[in-house]
Amino acid sequence: MVIKEKIILNLLKNKSLKMDEIAKRLGLKKRNMENLRKVLLDLSRRGEITYLGRGRFCGREEKNRITGFIRKVGKVYFLESDEKTKNSYVIVSAPQNLPQDALGVGERKKNGCEIIRVFPSLSTIEDIREFVILKYGLKDRFGHKVEKEIKKIESELRFDGRLDLRHLRHVTIDGENAKDFDDAVSIERREGGYRLYVSIADVGYYVRKKSALDEEAKRRGMSVYFPDSVIPMLPKVLSDDLCSLKPKRDRLSFSVIIDLDKKGNVKSASFKKSVIRSVKRLTYEEVERAIIEKDKDERKRLRGLIKDLELMKELTEKLLEIREERGSLDFDLPEPEIILDMEGDVKDILRSKRLFSHRIIEEFMILANKNVAEFFVKNKIPALFRVHEEPETTKLKSFERFLKSLKIGTYEHERGIRRLQRILEEVKGKPYEFIVNRVLLRSMKQARYSVENKGHYGLGLPNYLHFTSPIRRYPDLVCHRILDFFLSVRKIPYTYEELEYLGEYLSERERVIMEAEREIEDRIRILFMKECMGEEYLGIITHVAQFGFFVELLDIFVEGLVLFSDLTDDYYEAKGDGTSFLGKKRKSVFRLGDIVKVKVISADVERKTLRFLLLGRA
Repeated sequence: MVIKEKIILNLLKNKSLKMDEIAKRLGLKKRNMENLRKVLLDLSRRGEITYLGRGRFCGREEKNRITGFIRKVGKVYFLESDEKTKNSYVIVSAPQNLPQDALGVGERKKNGCEIIRVFPSLSTIEDIREFVILKYGLKDRFGHKVEKEIKKIESELRFDGRLDLRHLRHVTIDGENAKDFDDAVSIERREGGYRLYVSIADVGYYVRKKSALDEEAKRRGMSVYFPDSVIPMLPKVLSDDLCSLKPKRDRLSFSVIIDLDKKGNVKSASFKKSVIRSVKRLTYEEVERAIIEKDKDERKRLRGLIKDLELMKELTEKLLEIREERGSLDFDLPEPEIILDMEGDVKDILRSKRLFSHRIIEEFMILANKNVAEFFVKNKIPALFRVHEEPETTKLKSFERFLKSLKIGTYEHERGIRRLQRILEEVKGKPYEFIVNRVLLRSMKQARYSVENKGHYGLGLPNYLHFTSPIRRYPDLVCHRILDFFLSVRKIPYTYEELEYLGEYLSERERVIMEAEREIEDRIRILFMKECMGEEYLGIITHVAQFGFFVELLDIFVEGLVLFSDLTDDYYEAKGDGTSFLGKKRKSVFRLGDIVKVKVISADVERKTLRFLLLGRA
């Protein structure tokens, strides 16, 4: 197997990895390890990467910046990693009375690192955001070349050769705070079924391949969403205006036009460069009130669109039936909804509700992505597919043990994805539903982008890719370009090697961005809990480790740790399968899914730890 240097450089960008971790991410077998070692050492000799010792290598960006706690031993200052999983230290060169135990950001030099930013505390959302941006090397400003290109972009649209769909009633349905509208949908009842239009912002019209705009969008990979702000993949003049499918504005789009029969089966699909004019910007909550709750005031306000929305609901119900029949995992995992007050402080942290209106857009986008992928496969067009491979057998066996501890049936007579589907159906509405969903999700492999089409296990689809969000995801823009070129000149604008590299690079960018988004959410949740010290809450046991167990509160969507060492009424020990823990004297057993009462005893934003004390069963 040929090991490509570009892919290794991408993997090590802004991070360090051990050689076996690199091998795992590349899917290498033992016989390829010696070849990998030679490539890594060669890259290290040329200065492309840095060898940190103990089999660990890092890329150029990481060796220039790090984050950690400032420590002092004698006259020597050093940075200790702020990540619990990383036991690393870096000497600080030329220190100047640095505050001990504060968080520092340093740039590596030949003789250590130079501290460029000190965070005495993370006491505001702004502090947390700035720290996370520096830690993950996120870029929140666009360079001079990009700004120069933006000024040359013409706001006047050219409709030559485009299908004019401005007569259709396209609508956008998004979250209340959304500003970048990637997609708009329209529907018609046709003889024998439906015609669905999924029109996506034509970002490729403005962002040309190899332009400064394109290179910057590729480097970023995706937009980064924080509770109070966003670091966009594209400048706001594009993401929030020219590309955004705003109501009552002519906008260039790429439309996926799908004809379906009465049962929701696809009869045909076509792809057209188009111009649309969205008639209204709707929120999920408005649509839910109008067509699910049948709110009279909302239906009156949307009276010109009610028939369309009811038709969308009708089609979605049929698409969900098809999805269930083919075998598809439909996880129901609430996201934290961080509510801010007028001053930008955290007011509350809630579990987001999954509405049927969310399902409408989800199913329509999946349908569009699926049909583009099938077109590529049918015509043997290389592309960036969204790959989700089958879970490992050992992880599924661990999941089965977990189910048995909760006395949930494992449906051993079923096979494959249908078995997992039945399990998710059984736990719906139960107190431990979200725990089962979460544990199963953790048993799954992470989805990624790849030029090799290996299907999407979770969706139960042999062909799938991302096409519907080119404003905020670079892989979607790549697929737009491929489809556009093929339809117009029967060629594609990327080589197989380019797509192979993009798949690896963008998958890695997605991981970094997910980690950054998760970290800022975790730290903000802990910041909120600083005001709740000593308060008592009911919670559910979500995870058991050797040192303690985690409890997610029922009233506030936060999770904290209870250390076994803090419990004085008994000596507690976790069971080997990680589903329960036992008090050795009293023989009391606590299991995943148990409801317990806890008290908040520590909320440390800097160390990213929230600790509870167990008070007893609920």
